Amino acid sequence: MASRSLQASEQGIKRARQAFERKGWTQEYLAGEVGIETRQPIWKFFKGKPVDRHIFNEICFSLDLEPEEITVPPKVTTLVEEEFQDGASKIEAIATKVRLQHCDKIQDQCGTLRLLDIARPINLDDLYVDVNVLEEITNQRWLGISDLEGFGSEEFDRLGLGKIRGARLPGLEAVERYAKLMVLGKPGAGKTTFLQYLAIQCNQGNFQAGRIPVFIRLKNFAEDAADEGNFDLRHYLHQEFECYSISPQELELLLSYGKILMLLDGLDEVPEVVNTQVIQQIRKFSDKYYKNHLVLTCRIAAQEYRFRGFTEVEIADFKPAQIENFAKKWFVALTKNSEESGSKKASLFLEQMALPENQPIRELAATPVLLNLTCLVFQSKAQFPAKRSDLYKQGLDILLIRWDEARGVKRDHIYRNLSLSNKLELLSQLAAITFEQGTYFFEENTIGELIADYLQKLPRTEVNAPSLELDSTAVVKSIEAQHGLLVERARQIYSFSHLTFQEYFTARYFVIGASSSLPKLVAHLREKRWREVFLLTAQMLPKADMLLQLMQQALERLIEFPVYLSKSTSGVKRKSDQITINEIWYKFLSWVSEKSLALATSYKSAAVRAFYFTLALPPKHPLAGNQALALLIEHQLGGELDGELSLDLALVHALGVALALTPELFPDRLNALSLALDFDHLTVAESITDSLTEVKQQLPEQDQDRDSLKEWWQVNGTAWVSQLRAAMIGQRNIGHEWHLDQKSQQFLEEYYYANKLIVECLNSNCQLTSVVQQEIEEKLLLLACRES
Repeated sequence: MASRSLQASEQGIKRARQAFERKGWTQEYLAGEVGIETRQPIWKFFKGKPVDRHIFNEICFSLDLEPEEITVPPKVTTLVEEEFQDGASKIEAIATKVRLQHCDKIQDQCGTLRLLDIARPINLDDLYVDVNVLEEITNQRWLGISDLEGFGSEEFDRLGLGKIRGARLPGLEAVERYAKLMVLGKPGAGKTTFLQYLAIQCNQGNFQAGRIPVFIRLKNFAEDAADEGNFDLRHYLHQEFECYSISPQELELLLSYGKILMLLDGLDEVPEVVNTQVIQQIRKFSDKYYKNHLVLTCRIAAQEYRFRGFTEVEIADFKPAQIENFAKKWFVALTKNSEESGSKKASLFLEQMALPENQPIRELAATPVLLNLTCLVFQSKAQFPAKRSDLYKQGLDILLIRWDEARGVKRDHIYRNLSLSNKLELLSQLAAITFEQGTYFFEENTIGELIADYLQKLPRTEVNAPSLELDSTAVVKSIEAQHGLLVERARQIYSFSHLTFQEYFTARYFVIGASSSLPKLVAHLREKRWREVFLLTAQMLPKADMLLQLMQQALERLIEFPVYLSKSTSGVKRKSDQITINEIWYKFLSWVSEKSLALATSYKSAAVRAFYFTLALPPKHPLAGNQALALLIEHQLGGELDGELSLDLALVHALGVALALTPELFPDRLNALSLALDFDHLTVAESITDSLTEVKQQLPEQDQDRDSLKEWWQVNGTAWVSQLRAAMIGQRNIGHEWHLDQKSQQFLEEYYYANKLIVECLNSNCQLTSVVQQEIEEKLLLLACRES
């Protein structure tokens, strides 16, 4: 039997394309000439695919071609083959009908996003950012804590809590590659949005164009099925399509031929009482209609059942480029005035986000739901809150309460029986204990013991379930699944999802027990990893006077009983620990106080001490020339310096240039040295004495030949530098050669850091009485003179 379809040969396609180009038509125009409504047969014709015989002949006649000259030699088909082709055509006709009628519903169902605290829906295309997935699920990795802790305390990788990363794969590519896919992710990672994007792309013919997208929220399916007493997923689909006049038999054909892109969202949101029935239905559907494409989402910690044949991937946190892309789209989409206004605000947002002090905010922005929050908070005032603790509190409010509430989800687990205050108290205790131990990763049994200890101390009236005391492991899983605040980084190894949240809860722990716990916090004054905890505690305290006073007192004790190494094995102070005035660092601090007192300036005394502290340090000291603390205390120091400070800065710079010279460098740097000693532009130039002028005049003329200049420095350089130093000390009491040993260098660095932390707390918008603030500022870097 002759085939009812024809297809063009390779040479025939070339001839047809030439004829088509000569006509100057489009495929849509040619379809009109042939008398068909869609250009799909035209596309198939030029691709050499089988086309209905009648349509094939009409295309040839329209292009002035003879069909028999360009067609593949006819093939005799059997009756079975003919019937199969008829069936395929019928299936395609049904699929085309459903796609056209289902298109508007999918667009309405998946084409917009509802964001927390945004009154209107946002078009998906206006905000969507391509996601990446990890093919290696984090909580399935066989790693030890030592594998995750590949860092020192100062190089801690806040953004990932460990340097082990998995390879990333574009989400769309993963769906294309795997016909059955389980997409896992933390709360707010973007799982639902990703499924909506897949539905829209399929609906528009950009992805899996031959299939019909079906988006089902499993929570809704479970509730509707429970009401009807029918958990048959195929029956649910028929209800979805019955408005398109599709019979059960036609639906069966679509499913049997794999014409459906099945998008099942939120397995973790299914009520526990019907969870087993829903899982069984998905399994049966997947096994029976295996030709269809299935994508299923679930929170990573809530996944217990593993479906046969499904590949599991995990949505990866946003990388910086994705954060930038999202922010640019967010502000343009949410700014009502103009695209230009939105772009400007996005640029300002990204600029402020990149500041070092906003690193904890950048950490949170790796999670889409928290990135949306940071954009929203920034939107109104074009700046982040003065109190970062307010932002973190809002983020926790979303993860602890509002995210599930907004989706109408009630979790059926014993953990729900803990009140919100209990949950906050439990998380604060976990954070404080682990953070104080320097533990960022902890084994499941360790965290379980801490939880059990907390639960056993609760009055039974607060718990409502006696078994809760013993079910600490289940509580760990619930904290991860419901809120994403704990994350399983490897098998049975956990951490807080963001270091920022561990620091916030640690600070909250000290705020709750303020009077008794603050001294314990202050014991960590010189440890840099505690910086954010101090700042958050200061911001969260209703009154921060006690904290700042304790910090200042700790500084004073540090001078009296210095502990040079943070790893000291004993905190007991002995009489032999008392410092003497022979300590070099003590002499240095005495000089700083003496020098600042001798100056008449309008700057704050503490700022002047901070200025000279780093100005006088040896050039190779890590803090040499670092004026960050001085600027924190007195912003005006960032402008043109007043008289004596500018002179001393110029002198120290000149000495630094001279100390770096060698005979080889001297001819090239002589001009720079002369300029460094040119004080005519300074307002205090008239106070320069003859000794400094004489030292400058000893320098050779710059027009001498190179060899002569090298020889001059070889012979006179050392003596000349000594003369310069002596003149600076004699006239300005600056330029001393401080021979700091290792322990003195470390002590001064920690002492400086502790003072800087106090200033940062003072500037953190905390609640502090003006009297206490002034008292503390006056004592910063101040060393009372002692007798020998």
